[in-house]
Amino acid sequence: MYSLIRRQMAALLEGCPLPLPALSNCAALLWHSLEDINWAGFYLACGDTLVLGPFQGKPACTIIPFQKGVCGAAARTREIQLVPDVHAFPGHIACDGASRSEIVLPLVKENRLLGVMDIDSPLLNRFSQEDAQGLAGLCELLMTEIDWSHGLLGE
Repeated sequence: MYSLIRRQMAALLEGCPLPLPALSNCAALLWHSLEDINWAGFYLACGDTLVLGPFQGKPACTIIPFQKGVCGAAARTREIQLVPDVHAFPGHIACDGASRSEIVLPLVKENRLLGVMDIDSPLLNRFSQEDAQGLAGLCELLMTEIDWSHGLLGE
């Protein structure tokens, strides 16, 4: 499944490698491709906080400090956070009370944190190591194929 998602995302990037439309299409692709999720999107790094970026799902937290939540942990450690039960995660931020599990992957290019990919599920233990590997490949594609050098819209 992740191989197909990666190929679809690569096709969506052809001719438009700008960050904002690319991340918007990626959030929509994940939303429509993955089962049992209730939020899929991105938070973008701004200083020592994450700011809400393109997403699919219910309205979300707009600012997340690196010191809080699963997204903050991924930004702070630059490691994938695979959380089987968000209610057991110290400092979890409940943007959507229906979320029970979460996976967050850091977006790093040339040792610079650009943001995180965040996916939530209303099911416990929704995400596996297979999900982590497949989504890591998708993040790698985003880091290599998007032109991050000129801002979100290429300005």
